[in-house]
This record gives sequence, structure tokens and C-alpha cells, in this order.
Amino acid sequence: MENSNARTGMDSINPKTGFGLQEMKDFVRKHFDDFVNKKMLDVADVNFAAEFVDHGSDVPPGLAAGPAGAKQYVGGAYKKFPDIRVEILDLIAEDDKVVVRNHWTGTDAETGQRMEFSGIVIWRVAGRQLVERWAYLEKPHAVK
Repeated sequence: MENSNARTGMDSINPKTGFGLQEMKDFVRKHFDDFVNKKMLDVADVNFAAEFVDHGSDVPPGLAAGPAGAKQYVGGAYKKFPDIRVEILDLIAEDDKVVVRNHWTGTDAETGQRMEFSGIVIWRVAGRQLVERWAYLEKPHAVK
């Protein structure tokens, strides 16, 4: 029997995430655009679950849990790189996770030097919110 979802191009809603796979990818893409590129810090209060945990190798010690920690961390990036931008190069979704390969650019506020770095981020989604993050980011370096 043919899968009707495959015929229509629609994917079924995952009860863990509240999203279909494409919708979950769109949510993560929009999150990066709003939270980083548009500098909308308050979107964290909507997109991150209260119990959000960041396991990223880039996370400074003592960062608060939940949306407050995410806002503190990205807010610090805005200060270091006032024109920070992220470009999503690849986005892959499976079950309750979205994997993102991205490239970041920005001008160092202290030195005026253009910087870049790339990374891989894995998000776990539950109840239409981001609940966990694992990230491995290069150290920022001068644009080549």
C-alpha cells in the first residue's frame, strides 16, 4: 500500500515534537534567522523550553539554563560581533532532532577584523520548542 503522505508531499506530525520533519526544519531555520541574524533576543522566550539545556562545547561555564542562558550567550555574541550573521549550509531532520551545518561571519568589535567560523549544531525538539543543543564550533578566525 502506498503511503498517502508520500503522495501529497506532507509528512506526519511527530507526537514528541509537534512538527512534521519539514516543519521542524523550517522552525529551526527561522530560529537561526530571528535569533541571530535579526537579533530578536526575545524569540528565545518562545522557541526555547523552560528546561532547555545547552551541551555545546562553546558554552561558557556557569551559563543559566533555559531561555535566559541562551539569551545571555547570544547577547554576548552580539556585543563581540555586532554584525554577526549565520548562514545555514545543511539542515537534516530525523525523529526529534535537527542537525545544522552552518557558517558564521562578523566583525570583531574590539579589533575591527572580519571573522568567521563554522560548526555543527544538533537540536532536540519537544512540544514545538528547543529542549537541548549540542554544538561543535570552530574558534573564530580571520576571514580568508
